[in-house]
Amino acid sequence: MKAILALEDGSVFRGEGFGAKATACGEVCFNTSMTGYQEILTDPSYKGQIVSMTYPLIGNYGVNLQDVESWRPHVAGFVIRELSPVVSNWRADCSLADYLEQNGIPGIQGIDTRALTKKLRVRGALNGILSTEDMTDDEAVARAKAWQGLVGVDYVKEVTHKESFAWDEKDEQSASFNLTHGSGETDARQVRDPLPAADIPIVAFDFGMKYNIMRRLRQHGFKVQVVPATTTAAEALKHKPAGIFLSNGPGDPAALGYAVNAVSDLVKTGIPIFGICLGHQILGQAFGGKTFKLKFGHRGANQPVKDLGSGRVEITSQNHGFAVDPKSLPGEVTVDRINLNDQTVEGMRHKTRPVFCVQYHPEASPGPHDSTPLFAEFRALIQNGAK
Repeated sequence: MKAILALEDGSVFRGEGFGAKATACGEVCFNTSMTGYQEILTDPSYKGQIVSMTYPLIGNYGVNLQDVESWRPHVAGFVIRELSPVVSNWRADCSLADYLEQNGIPGIQGIDTRALTKKLRVRGALNGILSTEDMTDDEAVARAKAWQGLVGVDYVKEVTHKESFAWDEKDEQSASFNLTHGSGETDARQVRDPLPAADIPIVAFDFGMKYNIMRRLRQHGFKVQVVPATTTAAEALKHKPAGIFLSNGPGDPAALGYAVNAVSDLVKTGIPIFGICLGHQILGQAFGGKTFKLKFGHRGANQPVKDLGSGRVEITSQNHGFAVDPKSLPGEVTVDRINLNDQTVEGMRHKTRPVFCVQYHPEASPGPHDSTPLFAEFRALIQNGAK
């Protein structure tokens, strides 16, 4: 199966197709992670994007249905240098190619992903089209140029759960795996560490939330009530939460006026709030600040972030194409973390209210766990407020 990737600047890459026989438009971006392609595919933050992996060999450990990060994959298309011909992992349920085919997502392999990455680093993220169907170069470039792009588009309403629900009420999905050795009488895929009591009720706004965020929250003793992205502050407070969590998600944060209004109202109540990624950007706007589009975004598992208070540097997992403008923030908000690559805002904290947020993913799986203590910090913030 032949495939084509075309960009709005006229660039055309021809390769071998895999996955579904389909055509998809999206913003072409790159991710520097060496592992975790399954989590990338199912991360709702990638809605509307064609993702290229910089690591050359992808697919060697297949796909398993336990490590998905949402209810389905959300990427528009997938670009890799080489698809592994062998799937070798005892937890695998299917191959990467089969998984993409089952979900209607086209993939392309055999192109120069290094050249593509260099182009995106110089020009910035570009609109593109990926097709495993018959298409001429001129037609592909024309369709890439015609795609609307991400700016001003609300993708959150397409990926959020439509109804409120309680996460993992039976404690079957949240505990960490516990690798066992022995006769094999027990299914090792089901052996997990014990969980603490769920003694702190919180409401988590689902703007496109990864499941591992909810797992981490439950592992830290939170009882998580998930609500749709369009939930108002009054509706959220009906659940009587001790805290509010704001999740990651896709698209342009400036297009989410309804979410900004709800979060603004919640900030005024004095209830503890913790936001990550898109939740961080929504809080920035709720504070009175503005957001802007990054040249090619931060996507990978090795982004260095400096805590300005302690001087500590965290290696973090990130996936975002927009950032908060620090010059637009009011005086009662302090920037307490920055990205050491480009000095963009990575963390904010309100000086008088129990509200803090980070731009990166402290729940990273796979990925660095330097930032995992942020969940414990959220719990301590709630407990200290109660005292």
